[in-house]
Amino acid sequence: MTTTLDRAAHRSTRPARGGFGRLLHAEWTKFRTVRGWVLTTIGSALVICLVGLLATAAVHERGGDAPGALPVGPGGEAVNDSFTFVHQPLAGDGTLTVSVSSLTGEGEGEGDDGGAGEGEASARGGEGGKGGRSVLAPWAKAGIIVKDSLEQGSSYASVMVTGAHGVRMQYDFTHDTAGLPGEVSPESPRLLRLRRSGDVITGYQSVDGDHWTEVGTARLPGLSRTPQVGLFVTSPSVAEPTGTGTGFSPAVATGTFDTVSLEGGWSAGTWLTGQVGRDAGTSGSYTRSTSSEAVASGGDFTLTGAGDIAPVVGGPAASGVRTVENFLVGAFAGLIMLVVVAASYITAEYRRGLIAVTLAAGPGRSRVLVAKALVMGSVAFAAGLASAAVTVPFGGSRSSANGFPVLTVPTATELRVVVGTGLVLATTSVLALALGTVLRRSAVAITVVVVGMVLPYLLATAAVLPEGASDWLLKVTPAAGFALQQSVERYDQVVSVYSPATGYHPLAPWEGFAVLCAYTALAFGAAVALLRRRDG
Repeated sequence: MTTTLDRAAHRSTRPARGGFGRLLHAEWTKFRTVRGWVLTTIGSALVICLVGLLATAAVHERGGDAPGALPVGPGGEAVNDSFTFVHQPLAGDGTLTVSVSSLTGEGEGEGDDGGAGEGEASARGGEGGKGGRSVLAPWAKAGIIVKDSLEQGSSYASVMVTGAHGVRMQYDFTHDTAGLPGEVSPESPRLLRLRRSGDVITGYQSVDGDHWTEVGTARLPGLSRTPQVGLFVTSPSVAEPTGTGTGFSPAVATGTFDTVSLEGGWSAGTWLTGQVGRDAGTSGSYTRSTSSEAVASGGDFTLTGAGDIAPVVGGPAASGVRTVENFLVGAFAGLIMLVVVAASYITAEYRRGLIAVTLAAGPGRSRVLVAKALVMGSVAFAAGLASAAVTVPFGGSRSSANGFPVLTVPTATELRVVVGTGLVLATTSVLALALGTVLRRSAVAITVVVVGMVLPYLLATAAVLPEGASDWLLKVTPAAGFALQQSVERYDQVVSVYSPATGYHPLAPWEGFAVLCAYTALAFGAAVALLRRRDG
């Protein structure tokens, strides 16, 4: 390697001071003529692919507990779509108005659990059934809905009351707008209204039936001329603290509807009762004998149901399901290999005494470092991008073939993860190059990057630290950059365990990447300053 590097350095002096383009070409020539660097870079891409595919090698023994493919919403995300539905078709435009006078719940266990809070059971309502307890999930839902079809994942808009979050208007799984706060009761009902006009659905709320306020508006492109419209009830699992963290207990909800009023293009036919999707949804396997039912009495309805209408973010609904990130676990090994190359790219010149030759040949000291950063960053980006572009789709198809469904995400999200893998590797490589310039020792520079980038991520995601400390590590260290690889989003209207141990970063993807870029910019600035003052 020494002879090759010496030859490359000699050739790089030939352009003399012929401009930045020739300097960049000289640095590229220097890189590609060192076989060890080239082979290690190629090896990093292969390692990312191989480790990622090894993670998909397990085969799920298909049986009664085999996970099924999750439905996909209009936006391309995996969704829960399971609820009790009393409905009839609406031909054209029309309005449905209803009063919700009660929303109660029941879960596993015995007795009443006391207080209520975010992510906890909201305990109220009547006596629990045999072997059950009165418990209402904060995001249990009872309301009215316009749904394109009875197929899971089809487009919809709804206005509802919830267990602990008041009136909400939600549509197409990811959109959520708050209305009036407070719980419902026979003494304090909520009147809800949905009005369809073409593909525009508007939701309204009222406390007395005389004064109505708009909650929100949804546009559902391509909405069927005769969508199914009616009443629904559903309940996700109840999140409760346990001795080891947060647990989820299956639950059902019961809603009471009265004063049902129809206007417009209704069929004036019989109300149909059914269950969209599976009873389980995010509610596990609670086996209450009336887990899905609808009882009509005159013009009133009582519906009981379980499940959810929401995007899948993890937790019970994603048990046995793989995410895009699962296929990129090899990125850590590939990153370390590229860090070794990036640090050696500059420290080899210090070790062999060639830095003076390189600086003398360049049109400016800072330009020499910029040229090296462009070469190293481009090479690392290409390795990361190519490996992720191969591993993500191939890993997904292999997982599905082996019986493990893959959590579907929008195409734009998958593209961001693939490109983001290349960006994280490229930026970290430039960070290693800059630290190599500052420290002038490969081993020290590599150690600093691993301790600052890889170690915090492993500590945060291995659940060996308190959640607050894990969040802190992924906010203030270069490891924040790995947020760019996260494919599953956090939604306020979905209760789950949002922590580094379950794959969630405390910062948004591009915010986390900005933290990594800030560290790289600081290190690069220090490297340029020292290169001008100290070296050569």
